[in-house]
Amino acid sequence: MANVAVYNMDGKEVGSMELSDNVFGYEINEHVLHLSVVQYLANQRQGTQSAKTRSEVRGGGRKPWKQKGTGRARQGTIRAPQWKGGGVVFAPKPRSYKFKLNKKVKRLALKSALSEKMNENKIIVLDDLKFKNIKTKNMITVLENLKLKKALVVIDNNDKNVMLSTRNIPNVKTADISTINPYDILKFDTFVVTKSAVEKIQEVYA
Repeated sequence: MANVAVYNMDGKEVGSMELSDNVFGYEINEHVLHLSVVQYLANQRQGTQSAKTRSEVRGGGRKPWKQKGTGRARQGTIRAPQWKGGGVVFAPKPRSYKFKLNKKVKRLALKSALSEKMNENKIIVLDDLKFKNIKTKNMITVLENLKLKKALVVIDNNDKNVMLSTRNIPNVKTADISTINPYDILKFDTFVVTKSAVEKIQEVYA
């Protein structure tokens, strides 16, 4: 088990904590990480793009000129794809890009992402993270104390004050442990997590 320092909101070290090797010291599987990131990005796509095929474009019912004798190439309709204003070849249509991954694969991907952050020494554990009111300045002060600019902050209680105090800060995202994913973990430079959240993550994924 690896030991990490525990900090308070003032950025001062107040203790240490052991992290389970079965979650934070797992063998990194790059292929599974890749699958997980691709799935996340695919699931974010709206799939609403649409264009008209030659059968859907208005007009073009009459043959533009006779088949032979004009010296020009034969044409059947002015709405063919090679004409301006014509239909699109293999036009995109609304569709879903979503696909599923097995639960075991998802768990392995999350462990791999957490282990990667551990290997990079990019995990910061906080003893607690609570605000009395909703103020962006509160979170900015905590980040400055920890000397962070780009971070994923993970809490275990979906605290409204913390969530709303973070949403206007660029390059910072707050998430509950039930919504964390490998894409966000890898995207942000530092993985900031409360002590109670670490305990729950280890309980669920160990």
